[in-house]
Amino acid sequence: MPQVAFSVDQSKSMRDQDVPGHNRWHPDIPAVASVRPGDEFRLECRDWTDAQIGNNDSADDVRDIDLTLPHMLSGPVAIEGAEPGDLLVVDILDLGPVPQETSTQQTGPQQTRDAPGQGWGYTGVFARVNGGGFLTDHFPDAYKAVWDFHGVQTTSRHLPGVRFTGITHPGLFGTAPSEELLATWNRRERALIDTDPRRVPPLGLPPEPGNALAGTATGEVAARIAREGARTVPPRENGGNQDIKNFTRGARVLCPVFVKDAKLSAGDLHYSQGDGEITFCGAIEMGGFIDFHVDLIKGGMEKYGVTTNPVFMPGNVEPRYSEFLSFIGISVDHDSGTNHYLDATVAYRRACLNAIEYLKKWGYTGEQAYLLLGSAPIEGRISGIVDIPNACCSLYIPTAIFDFDVRPSAAGPVAKDRGQCAVTS
Repeated sequence: MPQVAFSVDQSKSMRDQDVPGHNRWHPDIPAVASVRPGDEFRLECRDWTDAQIGNNDSADDVRDIDLTLPHMLSGPVAIEGAEPGDLLVVDILDLGPVPQETSTQQTGPQQTRDAPGQGWGYTGVFARVNGGGFLTDHFPDAYKAVWDFHGVQTTSRHLPGVRFTGITHPGLFGTAPSEELLATWNRRERALIDTDPRRVPPLGLPPEPGNALAGTATGEVAARIAREGARTVPPRENGGNQDIKNFTRGARVLCPVFVKDAKLSAGDLHYSQGDGEITFCGAIEMGGFIDFHVDLIKGGMEKYGVTTNPVFMPGNVEPRYSEFLSFIGISVDHDSGTNHYLDATVAYRRACLNAIEYLKKWGYTGEQAYLLLGSAPIEGRISGIVDIPNACCSLYIPTAIFDFDVRPSAAGPVAKDRGQCAVTS
């Protein structure tokens, strides 16, 4: 096993670890470990919410989640010799759920429950007033599905008739921003928020001192990190929360370096995810471990023109599905009758809604179908963005994930009672 550069006790919150992690991006968050180019090392991770979600049949915990806490990141790890302008070569060697299962006592509600990643994970639809999701106008309330892990496959009591192989990956990892880059993020995102400051859900999340976790920083440094630190929700130039399911074992990612020693952090591990993670908490979320190998390309940002976002080579370990039922969407809002010009977001949203309507014919509720599209290894594609005025997107669902024949035929769909996902009280 590689050396453990960051360890986690799953019975404690990230704030109470012997070496705490962080939940903001800032160049002054101190490195907690140091490695050299060519080293292999392991980061142990909490789930992204710091275990606010439980293995139960209620979505009240999703509805009431405190979104000033995520994401809980392990690190930063300093890479010796890394300088601004370099490319950090990050190889994902292995990752998975928490290796051992132990009962953990969580803060908050007075109950004992295992931490996510200890044999199970979850997918959530966030309430529109607290985070929302890609289809929040159609599904404004909170819902949840809990998934049980069976080696590389998973099932859910909240989505009967479904079993699939996960494609494990980190939803989030990246290097620290420079002071200048951090100021750019905060300025441009503030300008976006100011265009509609009362929007629900909001257009962005500005720095929030409440519940900010600054790693091992203390005193005025920690206070400044809390005031200035960027929220970890979106992807940015340093990588961040990209939610790319092909960041799996065997993937190589070239991350821009903006500060001395790069300061690599990671978290938000996923057992599986569909392209787009459309419910916002759309993957199967878990705590666990991730093993990295790192190297450097000196001056690589200028040498390869990689200045704004990482470049990656997908891993070659993924589910092998050969047949798909695919749904098409175009950039037309069929509810309002509005045509949008080459808008791939509208087109993908319509492809998702078309898939949900189809799955409802087999007995699933709309909420169950929505959760499935976020968590199963579906493939989303931009199929056409030149044929004015309509962009065209497509969504591919593997047919083999169902224990019945989901393909259309002259006989028509057979609707069965497929229960319900976890709902709020």
